[in-house]
Amino acid sequence: MLTLTENAATAVKTITAQIPVVGAGLRIRDTGPQTGFELALVQEPEPTDTVVETDGARVFVDEVASAALNDRVLDAELGADGSVRFALGIVE
Repeated sequence: MLTLTENAATAVKTITAQIPVVGAGLRIRDTGPQTGFELALVQEPEPTDTVVETDGARVFVDEVASAALNDRVLDAELGADGSVRFALGIVE
């Protein structure tokens, strides 16, 4: 299952705070081999999404992406200007 670093959890919580809905999260969807993954703020997961919760951060991973990200860790870098850069790594 996808795991989140502390930085990623903080970034997800910061981003999802923009949606005034309890339980909102960041959704990761696999858009195919040519385009990769899509990230979107959503109010709730789709019925077939895997829900990953870390320190109050909620990430919803679609069925196809869940298989591809099974042994991955999501990390994030927070910029001084408020920007967020996500990166995927391999769980060691």
